[in-house]
Amino acid sequence: MGDKMAEMEKESHLDKIAILIDSGCDVPQDIIEKYNMKVLRLHVIYNEKEYTDGLDITADMVYERFPAEIPTTSTPGIGEITDVIKEIKREGYNKVIAVCISSGLSGTYNAVRFVLSEEDELESFVFDTKNISMGSGFFAIWIAYQIEKGKTFREITEELPSKIKDSKVFFYMDNLDYLRKGGRIGLLTALAGNILNIKPIISCNEQGAYYTVAKERGSKKAMNKLLDVVMQEIGSNQVLAAIMNGAAVEKATQVKERLLDKIPALNILFEKQVMASLAVHTGPGLIGIGIMVI
Repeated sequence: MGDKMAEMEKESHLDKIAILIDSGCDVPQDIIEKYNMKVLRLHVIYNEKEYTDGLDITADMVYERFPAEIPTTSTPGIGEITDVIKEIKREGYNKVIAVCISSGLSGTYNAVRFVLSEEDELESFVFDTKNISMGSGFFAIWIAYQIEKGKTFREITEELPSKIKDSKVFFYMDNLDYLRKGGRIGLLTALAGNILNIKPIISCNEQGAYYTVAKERGSKKAMNKLLDVVMQEIGSNQVLAAIMNGAAVEKATQVKERLLDKIPALNILFEKQVMASLAVHTGPGLIGIGIMVI
């Protein structure tokens, strides 16, 4: 036992681990800077120009052009991924853990895995979170915490897959048109939902695809249902939490107050607006609550 502990301690000193994320993980900038996370940025594409998520386009800029213009999104290019990998090596890292939004919703995971499979100088682990937004971003934060604790690359990457069940994000959707135009749901579903004023609660399933957790008629009932779903998911667990919004700051503040009223000790790690790449597919009026069991 003592020999194994000594070996793992030695290994942890040899590990200099970089954390690579894509912008769809919605990790706040202050946390990115604190842990020197490297970011691969998704693209938001309009007819006249292709924008880079979080650099020259924000969610507010996307909302301002709705509903007349609804852009598309794309993954970071192979050249962009290669450039970030070069930066990681220049900074002296010898290992990298890449955290990507669901391969069922984006091609980023496969693109990163391809580039890193050709890389000889870095030991790598590319993680398909099967999730979106902070449902994915929590994994990057969890990895940073494990590195701070002195855990080795091997220990972290062996434990990561078992954490998939511990991270969930639930979205209240105010309008289904944007999911439909992004190909996430069918025309009839969107039309029926809008006509009947149905407000769904959306999450990601075990395969990393969107699914409807619940549906309620009207915003008030749907927001109550969102809180009920989150409370049930938390149960008696200790969790990290985050509250996301899409042009709905006031509503997000109300949600926070109600959550803290129910769980005063809840650790709300941060609140923020979603990235532009998610705003494209979800539209304004979005409320998201992300939790990770720790």
